[in-house]
Amino acid sequence: MTQALAIYDMDRTVTRTGTYTPFLLHAAKALAPWRLAFAPVVPFVMAAYAAKLIDRRRLKEINQRLLIGGRIPRRKLAPVTEDFADLILKTNIHPGALRQIAEDKAAGRRLILATASYRFYVEPIARRLGFDDVIATGSVAGLDDIIHARIDGENNYGPAKLRLIEAWLKAEQIDRAAVHIRFYSDHASDAPVLEWADEPFAVNPSAGLKRLAAQRGWRVVDWGF
Repeated sequence: MTQALAIYDMDRTVTRTGTYTPFLLHAAKALAPWRLAFAPVVPFVMAAYAAKLIDRRRLKEINQRLLIGGRIPRRKLAPVTEDFADLILKTNIHPGALRQIAEDKAAGRRLILATASYRFYVEPIARRLGFDDVIATGSVAGLDDIIHARIDGENNYGPAKLRLIEAWLKAEQIDRAAVHIRFYSDHASDAPVLEWADEPFAVNPSAGLKRLAAQRGWRVVDWGF
C-alpha cells in the first residue's frame, strides 16, 4: 500500500500572518524587555535584505541576536515557545487549515510541517496542531544546550526546502517513488516543492503564486474561513 504524506508550509499557509518577527518580539518582552529598544533597528535590517546587502540567513541571525540575544539556554526559552504556541493557536490559525489537517489525519496521511521558521518555536505549534514531524530551520546549539543566533545547516526556504525534505525522506528511509505527497503553500518561493509534489495546492496564494498556479494548473484553495 502506498504511504501518503501531507506536507504543509506554515507562515501564511496554516497561519494568517508570519510568525518569525512576532516570536522574537514575544520572546524579548518575556525574557529581556530592555531588548525591545532594538526593535526600531529591525526594519533597517529588513531593508538591507531587500537591497540584497545580506541574505535571508543573515537577516534572521541578526534579528535574533538583537531581540533575544546571541546565546540563550534552551530551558529558559522553552516556556516562552510554549506560551507563543498557545497564542498562535488562539489568534493566528486559518480555520480552513484546521479542517484540512483533520481531513488529512483522518485519511491516514502522515502530517509534516515544513517551514523556514525556527524549529525551536515551531515544534510546540506543530504538536498542538497534531503534526507528526517537523522540517524547519535549525539553530546551532552547543553541548551546554545553549541556542546560538546562528543557523545550523540551510535556511529552510526556496530550493533549500526541497533539499531538506528530500534529506528527511532519506533519513526516514522513505522511498520517494513509494509515497504519494500532497504539498500546501501560499508562496511562489515554494515552487520547487510544489512542482515535485504529486498534489500541489496553492493556499491563500500570493499574487506570484496565483499566477504560477494558473500556468501550472495547480489547485487554488482559500483557508481563510
